[in-house]
Amino acid sequence: MNVDIKSAHGLIPAIIQDSETKNVLMLGYMNEESLQKTIETQKVTFFSRSKQRLWTKGEESGNFLNLVSIKNDCDGDTLLIQAKPVGPTCHTGADTCWQEPNDANYGFISQLENTIKTRRENADSEKSYVASLFEKGINKIAQKVGEEAVEVVIEAKDENDDLFLSESADLLFHYLILLQAKGFQLNDVVEVLKKRQK
Repeated sequence: MNVDIKSAHGLIPAIIQDSETKNVLMLGYMNEESLQKTIETQKVTFFSRSKQRLWTKGEESGNFLNLVSIKNDCDGDTLLIQAKPVGPTCHTGADTCWQEPNDANYGFISQLENTIKTRRENADSEKSYVASLFEKGINKIAQKVGEEAVEVVIEAKDENDDLFLSESADLLFHYLILLQAKGFQLNDVVEVLKKRQK
């Protein structure tokens, strides 16, 4: 690893990121000794400026940060450390030092899941297609997923990519509704896929 810690007055900032959710958990500082200890023990270790000593995250609480990878930035003066947290990262008990939950986020898909949830909770079936589907029940929702799946297959055999993508979007949208009707979210499916990975 080409990290010149001496160029940063003996200390280098280390951004800690959850290796799975990609959320930023905290920021700490490292010197050469703490970097070496992190690599050797596979537990993220910092140089504590307040205690003026090496400090392994979790040494008192048990909430360790298990090392996955270390990368340096383009200037070689900041580290990006990916880790698997054991418990909350912040000393306050929060998942992150920014008091945010360390939940998986799939960008727009997660926003869409929240929109579906909100429309279901508001339950105005006259104004909301989503609310009207939930009102009709699980059988109707499952039927819509089946219909959309068939349409995706039909469009896959044709040459119209726009129609194929449009039907694919319809299938995904209705599948997200079905997941919520069953009490699940996309992340539950992702967890099953992770367990299958070899």
